[in-house]
Amino acid sequence: MNIKFKIVTLFVLALVVSCAKNPFTGKSTLALVPNSEILPSAFQQYNQFLSENKVINGTSDAKRVETVGTKIKVAAERWLNANGNTGYLDGYAWEYKLVDSKEVNAWCMPGGKIVFYTGIMPICKDDSGMATVMGHEVAHALANHGQQRMSAGVLQQAGAAGLAVATGNKSQETQQLAMTAYGATTQFGGMLPFSRSHESEADMIGLTLMAIAGYNPDTAVAFWERMAAQSGGQSPPEFMSTHPSNATRIAKIKELIPQAKAEAAKFGVTFK
Repeated sequence: MNIKFKIVTLFVLALVVSCAKNPFTGKSTLALVPNSEILPSAFQQYNQFLSENKVINGTSDAKRVETVGTKIKVAAERWLNANGNTGYLDGYAWEYKLVDSKEVNAWCMPGGKIVFYTGIMPICKDDSGMATVMGHEVAHALANHGQQRMSAGVLQQAGAAGLAVATGNKSQETQQLAMTAYGATTQFGGMLPFSRSHESEADMIGLTLMAIAGYNPDTAVAFWERMAAQSGGQSPPEFMSTHPSNATRIAKIKELIPQAKAEAAKFGVTFK
């Protein structure tokens, strides 16, 4: 069997056997790396991060992070249970920590391990702003975006290895040109658009979660406008970025708000 044909066959098999349907997006997604491997590693990294950084405990802001986080978690559980996915959060071990840092950021690792930096709190402004961030970050974990990025990285590396084999009888210059073209194509035509789509999915899921949790999704627009103002316009062109542009994001969020409110209404949560 031709080596190139073997490589293509392995790629196809990997894609066929490693897809899992996500209940939040309804899409079949890459799952080359199982959660049984991801979650223990994520928990270990989270604990190490906390041990190396200043965790804020007992303050009103720290308590707000935990309160908002718990409401978002309950919203996710309610949505999953109502849609026949009661075991989806098995293995999750939720934690919500406020960490002292000027960085304007927050994140959620696989398994529900959440960190808010103190630097983002003024931009959150209130609990609704925090819910916007919390819903978005939790959505990344619920949609298994980390797993998908790892899986895409595996395929990208496998493709590079396959290309190296396929061009093994070519000149060194030809090989270098091929690898450079492959890197640029997979980065700008694959990995970056992949990442931007994850951000848009997280916005969609996050709006729904915050609405079910009782936070008006209309307030998400104001939060992202504050984030845009904070950046001072110092962001790369959208095609070179892992995130949608601020204008694109805000416009899409405005489109998604009625959908989030309609979903929340199914749980008896309505907004004026």
